[in-house]
Amino acid sequence: MPPRLNILSASRSIPYRRRPQSQWVFQPGLRAAPVQCRAYSDSNLPNDRSKKSSAQPLEHITEESAKTAEIIGNEGPDIDQGTPVQEVVKGDKQAQEKLPKVMQESLKTKLSGSTPKGSRSYSTSTTPTSGTRLDLGLVDMTPFPATPAVSGLKFEMPKLPLPKDGHVKHRYDDVVDQVTNLLMRHGRKSAAQRNMSLILQHLRTSPIPTVDPTRPLIPGAPPPSHLPLNPVLYLTLAIDSVAPLVRIRRMKGAAGGGAALEIPVPLGQRQRRRTAVQWILAQVSKRKSRGSGKGGLAQRMAEELVSVVEGRSAVWDRRNALHRVGVAARANIVMPKRR
Repeated sequence: MPPRLNILSASRSIPYRRRPQSQWVFQPGLRAAPVQCRAYSDSNLPNDRSKKSSAQPLEHITEESAKTAEIIGNEGPDIDQGTPVQEVVKGDKQAQEKLPKVMQESLKTKLSGSTPKGSRSYSTSTTPTSGTRLDLGLVDMTPFPATPAVSGLKFEMPKLPLPKDGHVKHRYDDVVDQVTNLLMRHGRKSAAQRNMSLILQHLRTSPIPTVDPTRPLIPGAPPPSHLPLNPVLYLTLAIDSVAPLVRIRRMKGAAGGGAALEIPVPLGQRQRRRTAVQWILAQVSKRKSRGSGKGGLAQRMAEELVSVVEGRSAVWDRRNALHRVGVAARANIVMPKRR
């Protein structure tokens, strides 16, 4: 039988290395900050490298060629105007191949002797000479305007008559500006302008409207095929066609027995357009929204304007009813007696 294994003897054969004890090392709480200094920063030091010839910047190619020509005794390039790049690479064909296409063409034209109109030479000089005017290579460059003839003015007098949209506050069409202000809610002018832009865009891309002969537009209106081409005219025509001519003012007790007397009062152009836009907005609020988003109101407003031009909107009934009341109330108008 094989001898029995002794557990104690088996454990002795396993090598075991004791773990060294960690020694405590003193670490100071405040570490010394590294010294921040720059070597040779003082010009008085003996090892100043900034004054050595190797630290000086290289001379410009024009200055170098001018000094070389002066030593040899030849006529060198003018330092103030600089040396054209074509002169530098005249004898180096490899360098000419790496030039831009414009400079290669100018070099060919210079060798042939013909210079195209409006061309300019590319010079190595980057600093213009004082008192000289830079040639930017622009053809027919107009100089600055001369001093105005009227003394005390910095610029010339404007030409009269002034343009209608010359003022920044009146740069839009009158109808567009008025409708934008009526669309505005809570002082958010930018949101109203965005809706106005979407309305005009919808009118421009809409199909040609079919006008109802029983509800004609205002006299002098262009044909329906021309309306999508001019959305501002489309908007103006829709508003002016349903704008009422009068409003009804009620005078309490004037009819006797406490009854109110209805008197028609004529309206101005801006008042008529305001009333028409308010009627159209009332009909827009009754339309169902087709979806969510910022362009829902603009889409419903544009659809209502198209229905106004086509004679399908309920605004026409409201206008005709007001005109019937105004015609019936003409007898209530008391004209002053003529002396």
